[in-house]
Amino acid sequence: MAKVDEIIAISKPVVEGLGFELWGVEYVAQGKHSTLRIFIEHENGIGVEHCTEVSHQLAAVYDVEDPITNAYTLEVSSPGMDRPLFTLDQYERFIGHQVKLRLKYPFEERRKFEGIIAGVEDEHVVVQSGEYEYVLPFEQIDKANIVPVFED
Repeated sequence: MAKVDEIIAISKPVVEGLGFELWGVEYVAQGKHSTLRIFIEHENGIGVEHCTEVSHQLAAVYDVEDPITNAYTLEVSSPGMDRPLFTLDQYERFIGHQVKLRLKYPFEERRKFEGIIAGVEDEHVVVQSGEYEYVLPFEQIDKANIVPVFED
């Protein structure tokens, strides 16, 4: 996680300086095929040209700062409709939305949960699933995505 924190610290000023929000960072280290995904957001949406602009700026900064010493692929994109959630603030912004999440370790003998984000309490995310309410420790969440709602 320290690597992701370092990448966030380097990337955030660059992304914000270009007028975007740094939504999140995923770093998947897989030997020679590592991938660094940078998610950017803007109230008016994100287009390919925005991703290209941010990618060029970040690549230049990463060449100097060198946060990842091995070869990797840099991907810059919008979070999309099934946006991943990275911070407690993002969970708060999406209260009332459907979420799928996976924990690092089992909670009540389960690692996967799906339900409505009911709230955030201290360092916990509250998920309403049917008649059950789960209070899940934020630091135990491995991955979470909003479930898109498609209207007819």
